[in-house]
Amino acid sequence: MLIGCVIVYMAATVAVGIYASSRVKDSKDFMVAGRSLPLYMNFACVFATWFGAETVLSVSAKFAHKGLGFVSGDPFGASTCLVLVAFFFARTFYRLELLTIGDYYHLRYGKFVEVITSLGIASSYLGWTSAQLSALGLVTNVLFPQLTLNQSILIGAVIVTIYTLFGGMWSVALTDVIQTAAIVLGLIVVAILLGNLAGGFDVVVAAAHKEGKLSLFPHIKAAAWMAFIGEFITMSLGSIPQQDVFQRVTSAKNERTAFIGTLGGGLFYFGFAFVPMFIAYSAVVIDPAYAAHFQSEDAREVQKILPTLILQKTPIWCQVLFFGAVLSAILSTASGTLLAPASVLTENVLQPFTRHFSDKTMLWLLRIILTLVAVVATTISVNSESTMYEMVESGYKVTLVVAFVPLVCGIYWARASTQGAVFSILLSVPVWIGTEYLLAEKALLDEITSRPLWQCVPPQLYGLAASIIGMLLGSFMPQWIKHAQPDAAELAKKRGVTMGH
Repeated sequence: MLIGCVIVYMAATVAVGIYASSRVKDSKDFMVAGRSLPLYMNFACVFATWFGAETVLSVSAKFAHKGLGFVSGDPFGASTCLVLVAFFFARTFYRLELLTIGDYYHLRYGKFVEVITSLGIASSYLGWTSAQLSALGLVTNVLFPQLTLNQSILIGAVIVTIYTLFGGMWSVALTDVIQTAAIVLGLIVVAILLGNLAGGFDVVVAAAHKEGKLSLFPHIKAAAWMAFIGEFITMSLGSIPQQDVFQRVTSAKNERTAFIGTLGGGLFYFGFAFVPMFIAYSAVVIDPAYAAHFQSEDAREVQKILPTLILQKTPIWCQVLFFGAVLSAILSTASGTLLAPASVLTENVLQPFTRHFSDKTMLWLLRIILTLVAVVATTISVNSESTMYEMVESGYKVTLVVAFVPLVCGIYWARASTQGAVFSILLSVPVWIGTEYLLAEKALLDEITSRPLWQCVPPQLYGLAASIIGMLLGSFMPQWIKHAQPDAAELAKKRGVTMGH
């Protein structure tokens, strides 16, 4: 019965994606759903895209092993990002009426900055997308043990690519509404069942508290504190200049919907992310042997613990709900993370070569680029041994270093210049990469207590500091690199976006 339900669910998801293609008339529909999503769909898109495999399987396992102090990036940093976007970026994004966040860099700083930041933003998605495909393969492998893990990843990648390929943002929006309902209902019921098996909600929370899992700041070593701060900053700030965030804001039917949908989705995400953590720790209370399983050195095996537990300890109806919720979380995030880099690469990197293309040709090009992104992400997923949490965080380092400072200064500092943005990028990237190389064997090694503080700081924070210095230097110095800023409405019209809002 479980296998049959999973197959029917996956087939239904593909069918919705194919149905969504009937709403796609041009590239604007494909990328931002015609800027017409009502509040409930906008909210669902924000929540479902961010509530992915790493939240259900990887973050929950890390919490069960080490506690809240080791998951500062997700959910704390991730939800902080969405709240910051709602209050400080959503209105600006929406009013510009642009297709991609790369268009903003073009508008504010010119083509060079647009291309470099767009390449950074697009590359950052490879880790996030790979994490979702790894999770989809992992769950498929648990359900179909006769398949190898890599075969399972390939099957999952094909399914996600097909339904995103047809309907673009409309596929994402329509399926996210269904998937949000499946995630919420499925995980709440599973949490109640496992909580009762563990002796009740109070028993699970008391056990977690006794073991120190609920302490947000348990660290005394500099390396651990720097890791905590680095993960939080990387996720909360590095996630802001992202195309999926921009798409969810600009696909709303009006500015108020964009603000409320982003804020509501972020706050709900923060609260609901604790549900899979509760489920994972309930497993430890039910059977203390699971505590040792969560400490395994094999990351992929650790992430299988929760699905395997559900198969072994719960009735069939609970298994259907859990796997429906997990598959929903993975599919909703994977589709969004495929569409976002394809949109940026097509619109902002390839645009000089496609400016004379018809919109129909652009739509086909978008689909081709999306397929190529899927192929690259699948290749990374098959060959990676990192946890989903690590894959996601690694992607946001790129945007934190390359794109965050030019975005914030462009919006909130009138003196920010094209030269400042160029200096910011040219200084930050070598500092970040050089520090990564320099500290490769030293960074975040808890057993070394005598290291100087500078060796404990995550490399991406050095890159962020260099980015700020570059922006300040370049903007205050005589302006040798200049950019005549185009009119926002004219750029929107040229890119075919203006909708009259």
